[in-house]
Amino acid sequence: MTNIVFRSAVAVFTLLLCSSAQAQIYRCLDANGRPLYTDTKVGKCQLIDTGYSSPPAASKPIPAPRSAGGSGASSPAPVSTPSSFPRVDNVVQRARDDERREILGDELRIEESKLSELKKVFNNGEPERQGNERNYAKYQERVASMREEINRTERNIEALRREIGNIR
Repeated sequence: MTNIVFRSAVAVFTLLLCSSAQAQIYRCLDANGRPLYTDTKVGKCQLIDTGYSSPPAASKPIPAPRSAGGSGASSPAPVSTPSSFPRVDNVVQRARDDERREILGDELRIEESKLSELKKVFNNGEPERQGNERNYAKYQERVASMREEINRTERNIEALRREIGNIR
C-alpha cells in the first residue's frame, strides 16, 4: 500500500516539476480506491491547485544587475533585521557570550590534556608494542590510528580556539 502511495506522490511531484506540466492536475480514485493523478478529468476527480497558471518563468530572460556608478561592481543590498525579530539586551548577550566562552574553554582544556596524553603514548611515532601485536602490520595499523587521532584532536583544538576568538 505504501509503495502505491509513494509512486503516486512521485507522479505528482514529477508532474509539478516538469516544465511541460499542465496548469491543472486532478486526483481521482481508481476502482480499488487508490489515488490516481492525471491531467484530464475522468469521472469524479478533485482538482489540485499546483500554483501554476502559466508556464514557469525559467524561459524568460533575467535582467542584468545594475552597476553602481559605472564601476561594474554592484554593492550588496543592506541587510536589515525584521522589526518582529527578537532583540536581546546587551547585558544578557554579554552573559551568554561569557558562558559560551567558559564552556568552550573547558572543552579546549579537555582536548589539550587529551592531546598531551596521546602524544605521550605515541612516543614520537614509536609507541610501545602490545602483547597482541605479534604481527608488525597490526602494530603499524595501531600507530596509524593513533596518528589520525592526534591529528583530529589538533584540529579540534584549532577549531575551539577559533570559536573562542570569534566570541565578542
